[in-house]
Amino acid sequence: MIGFVVAGLVVGFIVGMTGVGGGSLMTPILLWFGIPPAAAVGTDLLYAAITKAGGVYVHQKNKNIDWTITGWLALGSVPAAALTLLVLHNLHTDTQVMNAVIKHALGWALLFTAVAIVFKQQIIGFAQKHAGEKFKMTGSRLNTLTVITGILLGAIVTLTSIGAGALGTVALFLLYPLMATKRLVGTEIAHAVPLTLVAGLGHASMGNMDWSLLGYLLLGSLPGIYLGSHLTGRISDNVLRPCLATMLVFIGYKLAF
Repeated sequence: MIGFVVAGLVVGFIVGMTGVGGGSLMTPILLWFGIPPAAAVGTDLLYAAITKAGGVYVHQKNKNIDWTITGWLALGSVPAAALTLLVLHNLHTDTQVMNAVIKHALGWALLFTAVAIVFKQQIIGFAQKHAGEKFKMTGSRLNTLTVITGILLGAIVTLTSIGAGALGTVALFLLYPLMATKRLVGTEIAHAVPLTLVAGLGHASMGNMDWSLLGYLLLGSLPGIYLGSHLTGRISDNVLRPCLATMLVFIGYKLAF
């Protein structure tokens, strides 16, 4: 079991240092340890909910959360998570089918996440540079697109436990290009907590949960996040992002194909 503690430590360290890579790294690591895909996803979802709850406290203390945007996202993501869980429950009679679906979905989610990580700065720059009247959406249209974004994130995250971080942040940058980066990140983390909590509890109700494994992961990740956060900026982001993305592409390709 020491391997799970070390895995939590390593992933926590990377998340603390870069802000990304939680589900993208943890779920493939659990698969490498031989944990079934469904159990790996369910365990990682609750792991994410617990670890990100601490981030919400810090961001709220610094007033970095837009609760209105969080609410619109949750309006789409939470029902989408429930619907995805219902579909998975209907597949539960055939464990092999469910694990196969989750495994392939994991692969594609990792590939998309890798693209989002590599081109994150370019996407943000494009959104901010062209944030003229053409890209300034307000009122019901913007709220509708935010809910739709939440629906997509809810389905992807519930099925794979991946996407709430990298994909969610990039989506918010495209929708709200003029908002401060730290506020967008805080809003995304605040939205990820209820989404991963609902999805994680849903998986747990279907038996897709290893509670002792969750404990070992948290035992390692909490000090890892603390240590990593103190090293933020010590290693160039231009070095970290390509390395992380390359690893995700390799893992994603192996799972999807």
